[in-house]
Amino acid sequence: MKLLIADDHELVRDTICAFLAQEPGFDIAVAADFPEAAARMQREAPFDLVLLDYSMPGMNGLEGLTKARTLNFGSPVAIISGTASRAVAEEALASGAAGFLPKTLPAKTLVHAIRFMAAGEQYAPVQFLTDKEETKIHPLAEKLTKREMEVLQGLAEGQSNKEIARGLDLQEVTVKLHVKTLCRKLEAKNRTMAAMIAKEAGLF
Repeated sequence: MKLLIADDHELVRDTICAFLAQEPGFDIAVAADFPEAAARMQREAPFDLVLLDYSMPGMNGLEGLTKARTLNFGSPVAIISGTASRAVAEEALASGAAGFLPKTLPAKTLVHAIRFMAAGEQYAPVQFLTDKEETKIHPLAEKLTKREMEVLQGLAEGQSNKEIARGLDLQEVTVKLHVKTLCRKLEAKNRTMAAMIAKEAGLF
């Protein structure tokens, strides 16, 4: 079974690969962001299954899913995430994802899910989709305005100030000011650190 695992966290990639290495018949390729995953698909597709981290650089949310499905010639593409909400999972499945895998899945369940999706079935943990979502506001989010959260999401997705400005219909100089404020509020030295803080805190 030919797999492509794309995630910007090396530990996550290594952990998933270690799980799968114990199983017979897996040929695993990896990528650290969406552009690298896209390049591999252009060279080596179709893969029996592509796993994409929802929050890695270049994904731009579910836009990456749509592109990957095309690049993989319609073969299964699934989303993995440690932070995405139930609403995102449901939207991904409705958009044609082969499945949605929380990073908290046990190893045996992960292997089963991968085989299931590669066989053409759609997978998502029932408990994840039926649990009531937390309505509490994240402590970090309480510090930020709605616009600052939108800019921070752009940073977490690896977008440039110009891309964020275009997406939010703002001037680039306005985005720069928001980034400066975000760094102060999050006690981050730069935009990259602000994005890391947001991702590690599970904001996106």
